Amino acid sequence: MPSISPRGDHGYPRAVPLALIDITPPSGIALGPLTLGFYGIGYVVALAVMLLVSQSEARRKGYDPALVTNAIIVVGIFALVGARLYHVLGEWSTYAADPLRVILPPYAGLGLYGGIIGATVGIWVFLRGKDIPLGRALDVVVPGTLLAQGIARWGNFFNQELYGPPTDAPWGITIECSHRIAQYACSAYPFETTGFHPLFFYESILTITGGLIALLLARRFTDRLRDGDLASFWMVWYGSVRLVLESFREGWNWTLFGIPTAMLLGVVLISAGVVTAWWRHSRRAGERQ
Repeated sequence: MPSISPRGDHGYPRAVPLALIDITPPSGIALGPLTLGFYGIGYVVALAVMLLVSQSEARRKGYDPALVTNAIIVVGIFALVGARLYHVLGEWSTYAADPLRVILPPYAGLGLYGGIIGATVGIWVFLRGKDIPLGRALDVVVPGTLLAQGIARWGNFFNQELYGPPTDAPWGITIECSHRIAQYACSAYPFETTGFHPLFFYESILTITGGLIALLLARRFTDRLRDGDLASFWMVWYGSVRLVLESFREGWNWTLFGIPTAMLLGVVLISAGVVTAWWRHSRRAGERQ
C-alpha cells in the first residue's frame, strides 16, 4: 500500500505509491508517415459498438436495422455540432479573441453533453415523416450509447485528460507535467511520486455498467416498459454519474454561479428522468382504471 507524507501548505497528501501506474500512454499507432490517434480509434470502436447494439435492439422491436445505419450521418452531424458548441461555450474566453478557431482546424474539444443533445435533435429530424415515436427510437439507442460512452472515455487516458485530484490509492495514474492544470504543477506534485484519480476510468466503468443494465431492462422487462423509459433511465444514470464525478474535478470546470455546469445539468437530467418516468407510468395506471 502507498505511504503518505504531508505536502505542507498545499493541503493534499504527497503520495509515494508502490503500485503507481507509472506509464506514459502512447498517442497512437504509427503507420509509416501517418499516425492513427488512440483517441480517434476509441471513438471509432465506440461508434461500431453503438451501431451493432442499436441494430440488434431495432430488430428486436420489429424495425429494419438499416434504419440505424441510415440515421448515422444525420445524427452524427448534429452530435458533432452540439458537442463542439458545448465545448466552445464552456471555453469562450479562449475563443473570444479569435472566433474563427471555432470552425477552423485543428479542432481540440468536444463536450459530451452537447453531443447527446445534438444527437437527440438529429434523431428527431431523421424521424420526421416516419411512423416511429421519438421515445421508442431513443430507447433503441440508449444501451449502445451508454456502452459507447464508456469505450470512448478511454481516449481521455491516451490524451492524459479527465483526471481528478492527487490520490495515494494504488490505482492512481501519473500525468505528465505538460498535461496538468496549474494547481497541480510538478514543482508541487512531483511526477515520480504523485498519482491522480483516473476519472475517465470511473466514468467508463459506470457508463458501461449502465449500458448492461439498460440491456437487461430492455430484454427482461419489455412488458413493463413504456416508450421513453430507457431514455429516462439514461438521464437518471448518467446525470448521477456526472454529478458525482464532477465533484472531483478542479480548475477546468465550466461554471454557472460558481457551480460546475456539468453538475447543474446532472441535477436537471436526474429530475427530468424521474419526472418523465413517473408521468408515463402514472398516466398508464390511470388508463387502466
